[in-house]
Amino acid sequence: MTSLKPYLIRSIYEWIIDNSLTPHLLVDAENAGAILPTEFIEDGKIILNIRPEAIQGLSLGNEEIEFNARFSGKPMHIVTPVTAVLAIYAKENGKGMIFDPEDNEDDEPPPPVKKPTSKPNLRIVK
Repeated sequence: MTSLKPYLIRSIYEWIIDNSLTPHLLVDAENAGAILPTEFIEDGKIILNIRPEAIQGLSLGNEEIEFNARFSGKPMHIVTPVTAVLAIYAKENGKGMIFDPEDNEDDEPPPPVKKPTSKPNLRIVK
């Protein structure tokens, strides 16, 4: 089953934009798959403003969130796995959703079941 998290992120993002608020993502910056501006990371986390006027090329995918932004005037391509997103909320009122990092464990598919490696039995039938 696919994870519910990317769908929730997209729907809350749309709700925030529809209400003329500023969407922010709280991201676990220690996630190995994240490409983030290191100078803005505090306590292993970073807050990203994803308002359409502040960024370009936003892609809220099922596996990753990507966009282009400027940090201290320098352009940067930001990539963060959906599993690294800790929260999405509106800057003005704090409404949104906090995600439990332990919920990401449920997103992993179960390990495949090993079948016994016995040889087939063939016999002659007359």
